[in-house]
Amino acid sequence: MSKNTDQELIDKILTGDAAVFGELVDRYQNFVFTIAIRMLKVSEEAEEVAQDSFIKAFESLSSFRGEAKFSTWLYRIVYHKALDRIKKNKRQQTYEIIEEVTDDSLDHIENGLEYLLSEERSRVINDCISMLPEEEAAIISLYYFEEQSVKEIAEVTNLTEENIKIKLYRSRKKLFSLLEGYIKPEISKRNGKAI
Repeated sequence: MSKNTDQELIDKILTGDAAVFGELVDRYQNFVFTIAIRMLKVSEEAEEVAQDSFIKAFESLSSFRGEAKFSTWLYRIVYHKALDRIKKNKRQQTYEIIEEVTDDSLDHIENGLEYLLSEERSRVINDCISMLPEEEAAIISLYYFEEQSVKEIAEVTNLTEENIKIKLYRSRKKLFSLLEGYIKPEISKRNGKAI
């Protein structure tokens, strides 16, 4: 795999070596798809949005000014393409509000995660993230899995940093309320206690 930085690859593409764009696709395709699937919930639509996002990135590459990381710029394209698809489909999904999680119970739930096997943990976390509303799933994914800063997520979503902090807090509570159903039985099983 190439050790070129994103900017070096972009410079090569802009000077006529379009084939190098494949390296950027290889580098970011998994996470681009992850953002799309977490927002759209349908694999075929996520694949289309991911592909459309890379096409848009290639066509718009000359407008990339390097003020943010390339990944932030690309995730912004994916995020907005997914939002456009949601609007186009006019999906109005309703989400059942799960019982409120108190701040005190968050620590208990976080500690309970250590009891889950790592493969099971990944599956459970991904399943729970997919139950979040599209925008929240994308923000959680960018923050925890891609380690984007609040400022970078604000750039991707066109929301204020304060709004991102609030959405992260609320999304985290919702995610932990979903995870609670998995964690409490596991803790109980390990401690030999009934719920």
